[in-house]
Amino acid sequence: MNPDIQHGGDLAELARRANCAPAELADFSVNLNPAGPPPGAFECYFRSFDLLNRYPEPHAESLVRLIAAKLNRPDAEVIAGNGSNELLGLAPEAFAPPRALIVTPGYLEYARACEKAHVPAEELRLTRADGFRLDPARLAAAVRPGDLVLLGNPNNPTGQLTPRAGLLPVIEANPQALFLIDEAFIDFVPETESLAAVRLPNLLVSRSLTKFYALPGLRMGFLTGPAPLIAKLRARQGVWSTATPAIEMAKFLLGLPPEWGENSRRETAKLRERFAAKLAALPGIAVHLSDANFLLLETDRPGLAERLLCEHRIAVRCCANYPGLGPEYVRVAVRPEKEQDRLLNALAPKTFALPRRRTPALMLQGTCSNAGKSILTAAFCRILLQDGRRVAPFKAQNMALNSYVTPDGGEIGRAQAVQAEACRLDPDVRMNPILLKPESDLGSQVIVKGRAIGHMKVREYYANKPRLWETVKSCYDSLAAEYDAIVLEGAGSPGEVNLKANDIVNMNMAAHARARVLLAGDIDRGGVYASFLGTYATLTPAERELLAGFAVNKFRGDPSLLADAHSYLERATGKPVLGVVDWQPDLGLPEEDSVNFSFIRPAPKYDRTLDLALIQLGHIANFTDFVPFELEPDVTVRKIRHASELGEPDILVLPGSKSVAADLAMLDREGFRPLIRELVARGCHFVGICGGLQLAGREFLDPEKVESGVTRAEPLGLLDLVTVMRPAKRLCRTRAGEFSGYEIHHGETGSRDPAVTVRRAPDGSAIGFEKGRIFTSYLHGVFDDDAFRRRFLDRVRLGRGWRPLGGVTARYGTEEALNRLADHVRSRFDMKYIYQQMGLK
Repeated sequence: MNPDIQHGGDLAELARRANCAPAELADFSVNLNPAGPPPGAFECYFRSFDLLNRYPEPHAESLVRLIAAKLNRPDAEVIAGNGSNELLGLAPEAFAPPRALIVTPGYLEYARACEKAHVPAEELRLTRADGFRLDPARLAAAVRPGDLVLLGNPNNPTGQLTPRAGLLPVIEANPQALFLIDEAFIDFVPETESLAAVRLPNLLVSRSLTKFYALPGLRMGFLTGPAPLIAKLRARQGVWSTATPAIEMAKFLLGLPPEWGENSRRETAKLRERFAAKLAALPGIAVHLSDANFLLLETDRPGLAERLLCEHRIAVRCCANYPGLGPEYVRVAVRPEKEQDRLLNALAPKTFALPRRRTPALMLQGTCSNAGKSILTAAFCRILLQDGRRVAPFKAQNMALNSYVTPDGGEIGRAQAVQAEACRLDPDVRMNPILLKPESDLGSQVIVKGRAIGHMKVREYYANKPRLWETVKSCYDSLAAEYDAIVLEGAGSPGEVNLKANDIVNMNMAAHARARVLLAGDIDRGGVYASFLGTYATLTPAERELLAGFAVNKFRGDPSLLADAHSYLERATGKPVLGVVDWQPDLGLPEEDSVNFSFIRPAPKYDRTLDLALIQLGHIANFTDFVPFELEPDVTVRKIRHASELGEPDILVLPGSKSVAADLAMLDREGFRPLIRELVARGCHFVGICGGLQLAGREFLDPEKVESGVTRAEPLGLLDLVTVMRPAKRLCRTRAGEFSGYEIHHGETGSRDPAVTVRRAPDGSAIGFEKGRIFTSYLHGVFDDDAFRRRFLDRVRLGRGWRPLGGVTARYGTEEALNRLADHVRSRFDMKYIYQQMGLK
């Protein structure tokens, strides 16, 4: 490429020289608003597609009217164009001045436009000695009658603003010269500095709508001036110069509330000041003052721009081809802090202690809940482990009633415990720093770093999110520092636009982790490609940069049949479908979301099977306690919601409950109480786990309203048990004889009936009560033990007069299932490509 015509932002050429993909570059060579496009820009562009079946307005008349009205000028004094660059290029040819006076260093296209129009040009060169500031008196002395004076304000590449109060007298004092002021970056300074609304017979002002709004690929600009001069420009321009999407977008941008612009100016100034201070602190770098969204640096490092590009994949603008500047000058855009730090680290002397490299990370997000994020996260955890990586899982915020107790007594989501097992790690509260356990339609118990901190309504939780976000980041950073890679899981969908402002679990988390994102969709539900496209449409440009591609989950059939859909999706989004995962009905892994009870398919059954009826309580918790029964060949598991479905089961189960009083009311409302008591009296085996244990008792007391506003309730009375709720939550893994599992409960339960057998933990606390065919326990996971589960079932079989099966008849282990899952996912994804996306070899 000829350096004489080089501008910033040519990502394809920069990537070629850096020998990398364009997405790997940090681009400081082009000057755009660091905040990115405003909200709503994509939607505007998307809607404009429906207008492409007709020609655009010949001269963007509707946009011209809007601009003129905003500036209080006649329509004839405004022209819209294909970016301000087009309009600047028309001026020398349209006006044919005897001389152009160009303030340099300045935008290179001023001189090229003059050369193309055969207009001789002279420079008014700003100097380092003057701090590259334009002295209005010096400008006035240089102007001649008939001149076309071209200058940028703020100047590019220096970023310095010449105050309006200094420019206007010069323009007014030289009525025979024509001044063309390029205000491409004026939006980054106070609005009062613009001359676009000033009506003088010798003043033209060009404005860009790409820099401030960060939309350079959509060329939008306008120019204001006297009607006769605008008419000359329009005659040179021709018709249909501005495409319909640009017209519609420009109208949208000009209609934004003033607050958006004010916030952008304020944030840009804050970022600029930080960047300038940190750059100035580095040896061998001088920072020139700037009023815009970029900085001019003077360095003592030869070939700095090329070295940054080739060694660090960072693009800056070498200013060697600006008149008056040399290779010691580079221009850098003001970017967000993380990008600034990347450049600062590259510029730091090698003797400096640099921050640790960000741990490579992959994130699984979904188009909806239950799209398979948890199971795919576990799969990639196991694949990374198999490939020799020290890997850990992470989910910032989880909403689930199914939880697990870590070795140190903390509480996390069950899915993260399974994912930890995929990594062959003990579960760690940092893997799931926030766990929400819903207690009503409006509120949840909030568990932070494994400990309950209280019950919060939705608004209260949202008010606490900024503080919780700091906890999430701290936990992630601490965990990531200990491992070679992290596999993150999102929650719900990143496309839930009502939640994006306070997001701490999807794209904001991906940005913090610098994770590459796979967006998973459940094809079994239908509409997966529309979901992919719709979710993509809600993402900001920065979020789309994080998206590596799509993953189709739960497919039944030949993946090659999806080729057309995949091609369409890639054409529409530029992102590939990276894998198709088969429907996996027999994995044998517990599922977290309560949409379904398990991933496993019930095992083939004997002709004679035990009928297990599991009552689905309204506030069911840890329902996976009973998944192992589905594997047994002599058990049929029925999940029932209504008393009419109860029938004559051999085993009746009440699972864990997050709200015992509310679920007791539900049992009474649905008519379960007399039926349960009658079944147990007739010899039906009864199992109650945790909340189910408390529901089986005689009295339930909650004097401190730990769980709800109900302070006393009378449960089913199957056993003489009294439960008293306590604010302190018992969280521990417990083994007592043949029993093992984990406790997650507030209540303390006791019995005065000598006929009740009490099972106790090593510390003496009661963890279970049995009498006859009634078995209750506080231990979640007690039936995960294959041998214990078979002994229990054989007792039931003996009660039916059936032969016991003995031994182990089904294995509820996750190790084999995780390996099978990993093997399948590996076969469907290009792991070399995914590792490349993560930055792993």
